[in-house]
Amino acid sequence: MKIIIIGLGNFGLSLALNLTETGNEVIAVDKQMEKVNLAKDKLAHVVCMDATNEQAYQALPTKQADLIVVAIGENEGAAIITTAIVKKLCSGKIISRSLSDIHDTVLQAMGIDVIVHPEKEAAEKLTYKINLKNLIDNYKIDDHYSISEIKPPESFIGKTIGELDIRIKYKVNIVTLLRTKEKTNFIGATTKVNEVIGVPTATTRIEKDDIMVVFGLDEKITTLSNKK
Repeated sequence: MKIIIIGLGNFGLSLALNLTETGNEVIAVDKQMEKVNLAKDKLAHVVCMDATNEQAYQALPTKQADLIVVAIGENEGAAIITTAIVKKLCSGKIISRSLSDIHDTVLQAMGIDVIVHPEKEAAEKLTYKINLKNLIDNYKIDDHYSISEIKPPESFIGKTIGELDIRIKYKVNIVTLLRTKEKTNFIGATTKVNEVIGVPTATTRIEKDDIMVVFGLDEKITTLSNKK
C-alpha cells in the first residue's frame, strides 16, 4: 500500500518503520527537522513540512495514497487541523490518533475511518497480561471477546482436546496450538521457533511448552488462564 504518516514521534516513527518492513511504500512527514533527520536514515521518503498548512500538501501525493495516518501526539489542535485538511484532500482511508475524549468526538464528527489511542491501548493490553498469569498475548475483538495466547495449565499437558472438553467446561474455543520446533539454519545453528500446528481436532494432544490460541469471552479466558 501507499501510506502517508504525519507525525514522527515514537508512535508515528515505529509505525512507519514496521509498515516499511512489511512491504508498504511509506512517506513520513513531520514539521521538526530534528525528527526528519532522525527518520531519513531509516525510511526512504521523509518530508519536513507543517501539516497544518493546506498549501504544503502540494508536496505530497495525497490523491494517490491508500491510507493516511495522522499520528501527531503532542498538539491536539494541530492534530485536529491536520485531520481536517487530510479529510478534505484524501480519497483513501484515514486513521487518526486521538489525545482526549473531546478529540474523539471531533474525529467521529469528521467521519474518520479509524481512531486510535496508542498509550491507552498499550496500557490496557499490559494490564490484561499482568492480571492473567498464563497470558502471553491478547487481541481484543470487541469489548467482550478476545483471541488470546495462553500457556496450558499443568493439568492439561498430555491430554487431548476431546478429553479436556474445553469448549463445554470453559466456554472457549481452541483455534490452534503453537508448538516449539527446533530448526537449523544455513550455517548450522539451531534455533527454536513456534509453529502453528493447523486446525486442532478432538484427538490433538497438548504437549509441554505448547501455546494455546483461544477465542471467547474475556471472563471465560481469564478463568482458563488462571487455572493451575
